[in-house]
Amino acid sequence: MGARSSPVSTEDSTSNEQPAPLTYRPSLDPFARPALGLSGPGAITTARLLALAALNDLGDTSLTVIPRPVATTLFGLDEDELLDESAAGLFIPGNLDAALAYLETELAIRQSTGVTQARRLLLVADCEDEADRISRLLARHPGGVSAVLLGTWTGDQVTIDEEGLVTAPSALAECLPSPLPTVSRTEARDRLHAAIERHRQEQKRPSGRRHATRRT
Repeated sequence: MGARSSPVSTEDSTSNEQPAPLTYRPSLDPFARPALGLSGPGAITTARLLALAALNDLGDTSLTVIPRPVATTLFGLDEDELLDESAAGLFIPGNLDAALAYLETELAIRQSTGVTQARRLLLVADCEDEADRISRLLARHPGGVSAVLLGTWTGDQVTIDEEGLVTAPSALAECLPSPLPTVSRTEARDRLHAAIERHRQEQKRPSGRRHATRRT
């Protein structure tokens, strides 16, 4: 039968009640691999699920970096939506170059200052023509950052079909359940805003992005 729907998809997105916690948290770990390439018709939905897992389940200990074009694709953001977002677990730079520049700087500072207690970093992006740059970043900072990648990534990769069925090499077989649950872009946008609101309530941070991400 087709891909099973996540329980979240039955919720009325117009309700004023806060969405219930996501129920797929034990199965999806966005930090399971240093880099996970996604391909196939279900790649975008899978990237959406992994980003939401990071924001909802691990948002108090991680920072998810999503370039705006990909955030728009995953969550249907308006052009000026979340332009000045300061939630503890989310950073939406304008493009991939800005995202990588931020991560390069943050990781270099952590390395030079010996920081060990810091938020885990997750990049969710289309690698565009920066696959080599991303590979170098991962190689320079093993364990410092994980990446969920769309586009022309040539490293570890899984294929997800339109029903959420996963095809992967044996080394990646345990990274994703099969079939994967589904979540619509509208639902995901509601979840994104709910996660941001929780982050704001849990931690009030100064505007300095780099210093904030180094807090535990």
